Amino acid sequence: KIAGKIEFKNVSFIYEDTQVKALKNISFTLEVGKTLGVLGKTGSGKSTILKIITGVLTPTAGNVEINGRISALLELGAGFNMEFTGIENIYLNGTMIGFSKAEIDSKLQAILDFADIGEFVYQQVKTYSSGMFVRLAFAVAINIEPEILIVDEALSVGDVFFQNKCYHKFEEFKTQGKTILFVSHDLSSISKYCDRVILLDHGKKLGEGLPKDMIDMYKKVLVNQMDSDMAGSEEVSEEGRLVNTGDDKKFWKSKMTLNPSNDTYGSGLAAIEDFCLIDNSGNITNTVIKGDAFTVKIKVRFYEHVSEPIIAVSIKNRLGVEITGTNTMFEKISTGEPDAGDVLIVTFMQDMYLQGGDYLISLG
Repeated sequence: KIAGKIEFKNVSFIYEDTQVKALKNISFTLEVGKTLGVLGKTGSGKSTILKIITGVLTPTAGNVEINGRISALLELGAGFNMEFTGIENIYLNGTMIGFSKAEIDSKLQAILDFADIGEFVYQQVKTYSSGMFVRLAFAVAINIEPEILIVDEALSVGDVFFQNKCYHKFEEFKTQGKTILFVSHDLSSISKYCDRVILLDHGKKLGEGLPKDMIDMYKKVLVNQMDSDMAGSEEVSEEGRLVNTGDDKKFWKSKMTLNPSNDTYGSGLAAIEDFCLIDNSGNITNTVIKGDAFTVKIKVRFYEHVSEPIIAVSIKNRLGVEITGTNTMFEKISTGEPDAGDVLIVTFMQDMYLQGGDYLISLG
């Protein structure tokens, strides 16, 4: 048998207490030395797959073949005894994995260097801060020389310097040709690290293929757009041109993630009736990959005559601090003399060069 390979064959899983069918006839193969990404919304079955691979759950139907020693960066420190010291927990975890004392001895210094928590390693784990705990747990998991590495959003633990060390180790594993199963909501990381990606939705496998293709499909899943074209796409207009349209049956914004406590105000001379973010494939989306072009599209309906109205967009961080933005006056877009009943559609195009993270878009 080849070390470092995972095969899922027609796997289904039903949670007996709730009768929820978490996986529905899932099949995939993770080849030796490859990195397979797993994408899907919350509740799609990602965690169930990981629990089956790590032996926490047994499939209701189907077969799973795993050849190779696994290190799972999932629930870091799950096997730690809080009454033991850090050193004792290193030996406890190593023994559970199947290493001899001599093998753990040979890895001990690498683990201590990676964790970098100093003399605290000789104190009981229950006295650790949460930061020290995850540093030690990550160091143990990453230094047992696995043939298969399973990562589930675990690379963002600790402070920025430790995160940098984690990503460097992850890239080192990939360079060494380790087999990696990578579950993440960070599309840039999925695109950068994965050879292939599988997409899950409500326990079903929607597709498998190259990262770009699966990311495009995932973005459609996020906005419930798998089987329909972009709403409102029949309205074609140049920037700043007035268009007369009836009410849409389906709003673009219905496909967006909206702030439930947004602050809407104004004089009532006009109103922002609809809006959306569009990726470089023409899909309405809440997610843009760094380096890609995107468009903000805004529809304004007028209730009175307004001379040269200024339409604006700004991007804020999660603290509400304005990072960047623009408007039709700055971009030298003439918005004309709209009268009551007129509708104005404005689009702003931009390349995305913000760092990965969550942002708010404000319109005015």
